[in-house]
Amino acid sequence: MQKVVFTDLDGTLLDGDTYSYEVSLPYVEKVKSLGVPIVFCTSKTKSENEYYQKKLGVYDPFIIENGGAIYIPDKYFDFPIAEFAEGYTVEKDGDYDVIVLGVKYDYLTDVLRKIRKEKGWRITGFSDMTPDEVARDANLSIDMAKLAKDKMYNESFKFEEGPEKDEELKKEVSKYGLKLARGGRYYNIIGKEAGKGKAVKILTEMFRKKYGEVETIGIGDSFNDESMLAVVDIPVLVKNRAGIWNREVEVDHLQKIDGKGPIGWVEAIKKFVL
Repeated sequence: MQKVVFTDLDGTLLDGDTYSYEVSLPYVEKVKSLGVPIVFCTSKTKSENEYYQKKLGVYDPFIIENGGAIYIPDKYFDFPIAEFAEGYTVEKDGDYDVIVLGVKYDYLTDVLRKIRKEKGWRITGFSDMTPDEVARDANLSIDMAKLAKDKMYNESFKFEEGPEKDEELKKEVSKYGLKLARGGRYYNIIGKEAGKGKAVKILTEMFRKKYGEVETIGIGDSFNDESMLAVVDIPVLVKNRAGIWNREVEVDHLQKIDGKGPIGWVEAIKKFVL
């Protein structure tokens, strides 16, 4: 049986505070040596995913911006991908075939500004922030902040009205045919047809056609990962930046690993892949 790993990055494979992959890198190498695909499934942009793929030597398909799009390297699959993308747009982007699940960034930012104006809420999106401001807020270098701002299908933002307003925010967003995704650090607004879970299901069917029988392992740390964890064979939750398991994540057969971030990621790999 062919194993496939779907993994979040921030707070999972990468340290949630420093974004270091020092702990996880040796086990990325072990997974690669077994021929097991490692699919990044994250809120990060295409540019950020490519950066970490190069650093880690991973060149499998990846899912960007909370399931806004699936990027598949040319000739990765030896069959047309259009049959797996019914209802979605398939595009070319350089050396990738792209299945677009989300809506364009300009629409997302326009909606968020309308909501902010109508409700008078304190909302600050990445589109409102300079690279310097994103760098300070997210503990990134200026260069990495520029990659984080290179968004196409997802807007990350700070919502400073308190969690008691979350449901009202969700309703406002849904009026425009959009939905919320909450990560470990930011709120995110995405298209209603986007989502990590949908993207993982599409790619899983492709892997089944390529390999036959597959076993999927999903590793995450936040509520933002719930839809991914809900559709894999082995859903794994590592401890978050606060050193606890996210209590909002509720999926069947959830495996809770007693390790924070990359330490937990390594334990999950040891237990379910190696």
